[in-house]
Amino acid sequence: MPSSSAPQRFARFVARDKVGGALMIGAAVIALILANSPAAEWYANLSQVRLGPASLNLNLTLATWAADGLLALFFFIVGLELKHELLAGSLRSPTRAAVPVAAAIGGMAVPALIYVALVNLLGDPGASSGWAIPTATDIAFALAVLAIFGSTLPGALRTFLLTLAVVDDLLAIIVIAIFYSSDLNLWFLLGSFVTVAVFFWVAKAKKMRWWLMVPLALLAWALMHESGVHATIAGVLLGFAVPALQVHGEGDTRTHKIEHSLRPFSAGIALPIFAFFSAGVAFTGSGTGNVLGQPVLVAITVALVLGKLIGVLGTTKLVTSFTRLRLADGLGVRDLVPIGLLTGIGFTVSLLIAELSFTDDAHTAAAKLGVLMGTAIATVLAALALIWDSRHPRGEDMNLDGIPDVDTAPYDDTHSDWTYTRSDDAPLQ
Repeated sequence: MPSSSAPQRFARFVARDKVGGALMIGAAVIALILANSPAAEWYANLSQVRLGPASLNLNLTLATWAADGLLALFFFIVGLELKHELLAGSLRSPTRAAVPVAAAIGGMAVPALIYVALVNLLGDPGASSGWAIPTATDIAFALAVLAIFGSTLPGALRTFLLTLAVVDDLLAIIVIAIFYSSDLNLWFLLGSFVTVAVFFWVAKAKKMRWWLMVPLALLAWALMHESGVHATIAGVLLGFAVPALQVHGEGDTRTHKIEHSLRPFSAGIALPIFAFFSAGVAFTGSGTGNVLGQPVLVAITVALVLGKLIGVLGTTKLVTSFTRLRLADGLGVRDLVPIGLLTGIGFTVSLLIAELSFTDDAHTAAAKLGVLMGTAIATVLAALALIWDSRHPRGEDMNLDGIPDVDTAPYDDTHSDWTYTRSDDAPLQ
């Protein structure tokens, strides 16, 4: 087998969970430093630089291009993962998917309730529109923390977290589409749907034609942007349009081929740039007021850290205690503590929803800082919980199903643990 080239090795390196997460963290830290330093004005002016054709209504700021454009690539990867999980992965089996799906729902409902209760108790009921901010989980960031601090734990943790986060993101996408879209233009929306349908036809053809797929994807994105629905939704729909089962006798699925090709760009370019333009919150300044005194900041921080933990842990405990459903092989109730804390890492999607939730600078800045603080606290606590979990001996029947655990292979963050299915539903070996 021929050795990989240097660019291929670098792409695989960037695509690893821990590397992509480190790049996002680094970009966010740099943005925070710039926004609260003498370079704050330069940073703000850079964010407002406009690019794109005004005739197509695409003369957008760099910050908007990062949120609406580059982030669509991340959501395209999410769409590919969702499609795979639904047809050939953990969501394909209702029994295996039931527990993490229930955990995802509980992990969204409880933080939303806590947020609304806190902003009302703290005297800012008008901020209730940000209820969806603490409901999201950042897949890339959460998996990065798991890869760094939980590498000796069973791979079932990654599968459970990935399934939960994928469902979480699916629900968050639905929330964005329903509650955070405005001035809906049905003709542009229909045009985007038609373009996605053509993309689907091209994506499942005997030979994938990149020279046609890329323009179609860009057109679908532009039409979705113009329709009033948030443009990142186009990324998810395009991801869903790619076949997740083997076609035309190919040795690999097209979702995996495309994901493998694009993940380095998403992890190494799109997400860090989005973090750079979204995480730069000034603690004080014109228009932001005293950000640290905003009820929104407290509500989001508490909802992300405690709300997610209570929602995930509580829902899973109820489901496994009062039904016949059980956790996967090698996964115990104690593992749900670090998982619950990991889901409190909102970051990417939470920052996006924060930008969509408020129209004033004060609430937006407080919401973003709340996301960053909640994410930081959840990250530290999750890392400590993973270290504790790794150092304690594991039993023979962690999921308490009466059968000794067999599938206890350690965690792997190279994305080689995706399992695929032939088009005739025979599992690949």
